[in-house]
Amino acid sequence: MDAMVLHRIGGPLVRETRPDPVPGPGEVRIRVEACAVCRTDLHVIDGDLPDLRLPIVPGHEIVGRVEAAGAGTAGPAIGARVGLPWLGHTCGHCAYCAAGRENLCEAAGFTGYTRDGGFASHVLAEAAYTIPLGDGIDPVATAPLLCAGLIGWRTLRMAGEAAAIGLYGFGAAAHIVAQICRHQGRVVHAFTRPGDRKAQDFARDLGAAWAGDSDAPPPVPLDAALIFAPDGALVPTALKAVRKGGSVVCGGIHMSDIPSFPYALLWGERRILSVANLTRADAKDFFALAPRAGITTRTRVFRLMQAEAAIAAHRAGIEGAAVLVP
Repeated sequence: MDAMVLHRIGGPLVRETRPDPVPGPGEVRIRVEACAVCRTDLHVIDGDLPDLRLPIVPGHEIVGRVEAAGAGTAGPAIGARVGLPWLGHTCGHCAYCAAGRENLCEAAGFTGYTRDGGFASHVLAEAAYTIPLGDGIDPVATAPLLCAGLIGWRTLRMAGEAAAIGLYGFGAAAHIVAQICRHQGRVVHAFTRPGDRKAQDFARDLGAAWAGDSDAPPPVPLDAALIFAPDGALVPTALKAVRKGGSVVCGGIHMSDIPSFPYALLWGERRILSVANLTRADAKDFFALAPRAGITTRTRVFRLMQAEAAIAAHRAGIEGAAVLVP
């Protein structure tokens, strides 16, 4: 198998040829068809996340086919197309798992962070954490749904019944969330890097009622603001934009420090929430919704050996998602 491997924080990724991995009990080997690049991959490479296991193969928005199964593995079947997301393992018995909150498991494992991921031609996975996708999907178009879609979906759900939604950071996750909001009859306000007219036009194309700079006030008070950009300074900015009783939901795994702000911005029963990981129930619900919502993804394809170029494109602010294809 081929893999792009991170040996030290900051990179670069190094191409390696390895023996094909052998699945153990309860595991499957997946032949990767596509793996999208996520903001979290950049945080892994940059050392923003604690307890990183090195060397590591990043990548956790994976679509592929099951090629081999370990002893005692009940499914999926050989040849089945599956998705492999960020959540790759949970203990199943801690208080969080017992309460149906496996995303907060005390001993969770994560694809492309604690176990090798999809910047490769093959990847091992615990069979129970794969997502059935079926034969009729486009692997490249579907790959971004495995994290940008799932985390975007969980972030939106934490906003409750909010009708006027602000999306801060109009990238891979936000362009999917905007389409869900349109399907659900919510009104989207898109906030981009100051002066990024191309991203603002992209947001309007996807149905945003308003699009502007991240430091600009929206035309109406927001019921909820969803922050996907890893900039802590956006939290007080978003608080200014939400009405009393509204929510600011931080959808990223890492964010720069939130600057101090006057209590008056929080007063009025406004709330600040964070989203951590995802659950298999999230995946079940989201992939049932996606076809009904008519979700499409905008992607730019890179060969596996162009992983560094794909990462650079993501850093620069690609519209939609960069996707690696072995």
